[in-house]
Amino acid sequence: MVQAVPAAASPQRPVIWGFGDSLTAGYGLPPAQGFTARLQAALRRAGIAATVRNGGVSGDTARQGRARLAWGLRGLGTPPDLVIVELGANDMLRGLPPAQTEAELDRILAELRRRRIPVLLAGMRAAPNLGPAYRRSFEGIYPRLAAKYRVPLYPFFLDGSAGNRSLTQGDGLHPNARGVNAVVSRILPTVRRVLPSHLVTQQ
Repeated sequence: MVQAVPAAASPQRPVIWGFGDSLTAGYGLPPAQGFTARLQAALRRAGIAATVRNGGVSGDTARQGRARLAWGLRGLGTPPDLVIVELGANDMLRGLPPAQTEAELDRILAELRRRRIPVLLAGMRAAPNLGPAYRRSFEGIYPRLAAKYRVPLYPFFLDGSAGNRSLTQGDGLHPNARGVNAVVSRILPTVRRVLPSHLVTQQ
C-alpha cells in the first residue's frame, strides 16, 4: 500500500498595508514608482513574498485617515499582517494643533490594537518655519504614542530623501522616483524586522 504524501504547505505571503497620505500614495509618480510598489519589490528581492497594498490618500490629515480606517481595512479583504501608519504631515503643513493630531493618531492605534493588527508607526518632522515650540510638540507625538501602544517607531518617514533636491519633486516636499527608492532602502530593514517572524522566512 502506497501512502499519500501530504502536500507541502503553501508559503505564507504577508499582506502589508501602507496607511497614510500622499507620501504613501505616491503623489506625482506612476503607480509602479510609488512607495508601496517599490517596498513590495524590495521585499520580494529580499525573498519575502509580501503584498504591499496602497492605503494612501493625498491630502489626508490624521483625522481624515482615522475616519476611513475601518472601511479601508474592510476593503483589504483580509486582516493585514502589518500596517505602516504614516500620517501627520498634512496636519503639520496646515499648522493644526499637535494635540489634535496626537488624539487622532491615538484613536487609529487604539483601533488597530483592538483588532490585534501589528503596526509600524512612521514619524514626521516639522518644517523649520513653524518654530521650535511647535516642532518639539509635533515631533514628540510619535515617540509618545509608540511608547504608549508599545509599537515600533520609524522616526522619520522621509529619511533618505528629505532636504536633497535631486531626490525631491519640484514642490520641494514629495520624493521623486529616486527619492522613493532612497526612502524604501532606509525603511526596508525595519519593515523586515517588525514583520512577524514566521512571515519573513525566505521563499
